[in-house]
Amino acid sequence: MFWQTTRHRIDLITPRVMGIVNVTPDSFSDGGSFAQTNAAIEHCRRLIDEGADILDIGGESSRPGAQPVPLETERRRVLPVLEAALTMGCAVSLDTTKPALMFEALALGVDIVNDINSLQAPGAVEVVASHPQCGVCLMHMRGDPASMQSLAVYDDVVVEVKNALASRVEALEAAGVRSERIVLDPGIGFGKSVTHNLDLLRRQRELLSMGRPLLTGWSRKSTLGAITGRNADERLAASLSAAMASVLNGASIVRVHDVAATVDALKILLAAGFLAAHSN
Repeated sequence: MFWQTTRHRIDLITPRVMGIVNVTPDSFSDGGSFAQTNAAIEHCRRLIDEGADILDIGGESSRPGAQPVPLETERRRVLPVLEAALTMGCAVSLDTTKPALMFEALALGVDIVNDINSLQAPGAVEVVASHPQCGVCLMHMRGDPASMQSLAVYDDVVVEVKNALASRVEALEAAGVRSERIVLDPGIGFGKSVTHNLDLLRRQRELLSMGRPLLTGWSRKSTLGAITGRNADERLAASLSAAMASVLNGASIVRVHDVAATVDALKILLAAGFLAAHSN
């Protein structure tokens, strides 16, 4: 299976690593560490050296309770970093919910739009559909970061997440976006309780019936802290365990802060033959 993006047709026969670049002062784990342009660009280079296949660059925190950032602020944060990242040879993703920023980034040559709101903002589908081949990641979330945890009520979280994502895929395909451009993210930690997140991991293969690759983001999430009692910067072991469990359950891309350690963990699974049937 492949993921078609603007400049890269990404082979997903083996799992890929998406490195997180938060150009924000307030993200839950590394907020402020790479808020300055030069620091963020250097971080991009470091993640590529560590083995990242994709850089995911965002300028607005999506931590629980986060408030929206004005468009101009987000533009100022991410556009210089995107421009630099596009010269580094790997696929570049923009993490945003704003159609105007999506349009501007795609005009620069950005490969992927990664939207926690599944392109539900007015005009977002049209921006992606007007591009000939950019990739898109549709993530499940209820409400917005400010309200999502109050909406974490499900009869069956796996079925409801699956149905919601399937509806968004239908909307994109109806607008002319080919399915090979679409990847799906169940939205771990976005409007879900600890139990919901673990149910999604345990039953993750049910989501594969939609026929699209899965991207998952367990890195340093609060669910891992609830289980282990560790702070966000102490969750490397838990993050690796969750990422590998997700890959073994069929995830094609893992979105992580700790790229080098994740790449090493994947090498062990590959060498031992645990991922031989990954594409099935």
